[in-house]
Amino acid sequence: MYRGFKDLDVTQKGRELVKEIYLITNEGNFKRDYAFKDQIRRASISIISNIAEGKGRGSKKDFAKFLFIARGSCTEVQAQLLIAGDLEYIQRTKYIELADKCEEIEKMLTGLTKHLINY
Repeated sequence: MYRGFKDLDVTQKGRELVKEIYLITNEGNFKRDYAFKDQIRRASISIISNIAEGKGRGSKKDFAKFLFIARGSCTEVQAQLLIAGDLEYIQRTKYIELADKCEEIEKMLTGLTKHLINY
């Protein structure tokens, strides 16, 4: 059975992360820091966008390449969350929650990439 990018668990986790990023960037000082808000939003969107683009390319090699890019975007979000914490745009508990989600997504992307390479 064909599984499109929307059916992948990592896509669902990525969508949840995007939603949470949008929610936190609409609060407090974060919502007024337009450049930073835009950057972290774009990085989070890039995760599932690259999953979709890679899946749509039709080859395992291309899919794996785009999963690597998605993983890089996920790491970028983690770095930006650190900065958001340093600037006190988000509370430590929220940082930990979102950083954990990013780590879970990274692990899923790594596992899927390994599966594609070894399959």
